[in-house]
Amino acid sequence: MRVFDAEQTRAATPWVELVDAIGNELADGVGVSPERHVHPIAQPDGSIGSLLLKPAWRDGELVTVKTVTYMPANAGTEVPTINAIVTAFDGANGVPLAVIDGNELTSRRTAAISALAARYLTRPESSRLVIVGTGQLAPNVAQAYCAVRPIETIEVWGRSEAKAVAVVAQLAALGIEASVSTDLEASVRSADIVSCVTGSDQPLVMGQWLVPGAHLDLIGSFRPDMRESDDAAVRRSTVFVDTVAGAVVSGDLSQPIDAGWFAESDIAADLRALVAEEHPGRQVDEEITCFKSAGFALADLAAARLVLGATP
Repeated sequence: MRVFDAEQTRAATPWVELVDAIGNELADGVGVSPERHVHPIAQPDGSIGSLLLKPAWRDGELVTVKTVTYMPANAGTEVPTINAIVTAFDGANGVPLAVIDGNELTSRRTAAISALAARYLTRPESSRLVIVGTGQLAPNVAQAYCAVRPIETIEVWGRSEAKAVAVVAQLAALGIEASVSTDLEASVRSADIVSCVTGSDQPLVMGQWLVPGAHLDLIGSFRPDMRESDDAAVRRSTVFVDTVAGAVVSGDLSQPIDAGWFAESDIAADLRALVAEEHPGRQVDEEITCFKSAGFALADLAAARLVLGATP
């Protein structure tokens, strides 16, 4: 059985190829992905962590299961809040094939999902990107967007300015120029794309800040008690999701739904419908679009197929 560390996983999943692979996985309609399992795990400090299990497979080819832990108590320590592994099995005989670094694969495929959506939902000339959040996803989101749009200006905002400075330094080491935002409202009001990658339980981006033509990318929340935007952001936007089942249980949508400001039927389309051209995506330049991503196992499968060389 092979083991792919973070560096090997990163090298095997270049941005354009990864974005294309996820799009192709959705378009093919071959992969199978049952509902994910999310289990609460009480922590000694009183916080609640999560254990997520995400299976997916292609009959007779490949089976993958991603096991993820989310431990909010790790924030501010050297231990990531999200840790994961992906196990891969031969789809024909069930033999274990590989263990893949799940943190790297998850971070990259998550950023690639948003970049794939951006092909349909952002204006082609979008050049100003604001990243809200300073965790392991932030540098990958910047790289992924740069791969699909002519990004010229990147601002990084975080509740810790020191962490935002660190992300800017990481991007500089990759040859990507960015700066620290000290005024989130001002940054959002000048942005073409706003991408949120936090574990916040309170709205950070307000809908009234979004300018005509903007695209709001909500990645961080995946539980009802987590959210990165307010109700106005949803009410002002044409809302798209990666998968309906995952998105509607995240606080960014579930809380407006509970408050009566939004309904599941108000979702314009999921990512599969965009890829299949069943929905045109953005229709006018002035439209404000919102993409709520909660992650889906077929994206893990697509990334794992790249890592393994497409076939076991």
